[in-house]
Amino acid sequence: MWRALAFLALLAVAAFGAVWIADRPGSVTIVWNGYEVATSLAIALVGVGVAAIVLGLVWAVVRGLITLPDTLVNGSRERRRAKGFTALSRGMVAVGSGDPLAARRHAGDAERLLGAEPLTLLLKAQAAQISGDRQAAESAFQRMVDDPETRVLGLRGLFVEARRREDDVSARAYAAEAARLAPSVTWANDAVLEAQCADGDWGGALEIVERRGSLGLIEKAEARRQRAVLLTAMAQVREAGEPEAATERALQAVKLAPDLVPAACIAGRLLARRGDLKKAAKIVEAAWKANPHPDLAKVYLNLRTGDSVRDRLTRAETLAKLSSWTPEARLALAQAAFDARDFAKAREAIQPLLDDGPTVRTCLMMARIEEAEHGAGSGRAREWLARAAHAPRDPVWIADGVASPTWEPISPVSGRIDAFVWQAPPNLLTGQEPFESAAPEAESAALAAPRP
Repeated sequence: MWRALAFLALLAVAAFGAVWIADRPGSVTIVWNGYEVATSLAIALVGVGVAAIVLGLVWAVVRGLITLPDTLVNGSRERRRAKGFTALSRGMVAVGSGDPLAARRHAGDAERLLGAEPLTLLLKAQAAQISGDRQAAESAFQRMVDDPETRVLGLRGLFVEARRREDDVSARAYAAEAARLAPSVTWANDAVLEAQCADGDWGGALEIVERRGSLGLIEKAEARRQRAVLLTAMAQVREAGEPEAATERALQAVKLAPDLVPAACIAGRLLARRGDLKKAAKIVEAAWKANPHPDLAKVYLNLRTGDSVRDRLTRAETLAKLSSWTPEARLALAQAAFDARDFAKAREAIQPLLDDGPTVRTCLMMARIEEAEHGAGSGRAREWLARAAHAPRDPVWIADGVASPTWEPISPVSGRIDAFVWQAPPNLLTGQEPFESAAPEAESAALAAPRP
């Protein structure tokens, strides 16, 4: 529409100009080299226009003849590039579909037509990878490393190849170099972080996590959690030899993740050792409300050394009220009552757990109560020991399918940070045969437990 309006406007201007010239007749006289040419103004203007058109056509022909070689060369180059990108596209499709022969053929065509383009080198490397030619793949990735524009991409390829041949030293070096060149590259940060965690370099791992959080590579909540886990690992290492440094790290971890059980346990123990019982109790209580855990109960009941068993029983009752009488709270209260030789209270605390599939710990606790009340080797004690052999298992620390009696900052399988969770292991589908052999051990352990 706008083009039509513009055309009409130009046509109107031209018509107005023609009328204006027609209303104002005049003549044009040209004298040159003894010749005199006289004509009207309108004819002179038409002649000038025709001359301009002729000159334009002549110039176009001359310029076309002058630029013809370059035009032919550029056309050939463009056709060559078009064929190269077609081969590149088909090669990528072949790689994606897992056709090594087609991928290598198209990669060769693309390299011949396009030269050492980044995508050409990448296609060549991927074609070599799916063909199983590791040497050719590494050679292509090395050529990419030599080019500043594709250096990080080449380092990633070399990193993957080093991992495949289980060369951890080279893989770490490639990842570290990539992280240095491009701090925001996720795979390099993950690889360096994994290596530092595997080496126990918790301080270096903490720096990586903080950098990832500041760059927005991970969510803020995840960064806070990972920082808390790494600070807890640092406190765990220093707890025995450097209590002050361990306390500082544990308190930082608790501030970041108040519900992190290991951090609260370490902070509670260390604060209790230096006499800050009120703060220690506050930290443990906050973690207990979020995640009732036997380690927290153990720390809380033993905050003050030298307390009587009655004092510990009172604190166990406090824990039970804080967590609204969860199963873990009842077990802790039953243990405290048992230690205080208040067997009736221990039985009362654990009784609600007996109606809905008592776990191994619950059955063993009942066996100890029966033994204390009715004597060693009583029928009731042995009955509970037999039930313990087939009872559902209690929660343990589990990461990537691996169960552990203690918490660790990383998974022993994948190296993932904060992988361990406190949960009950899955029951066996084919029965409880593996626990049959554990029954005599559980029975002897329960019967051999010292009486308070």
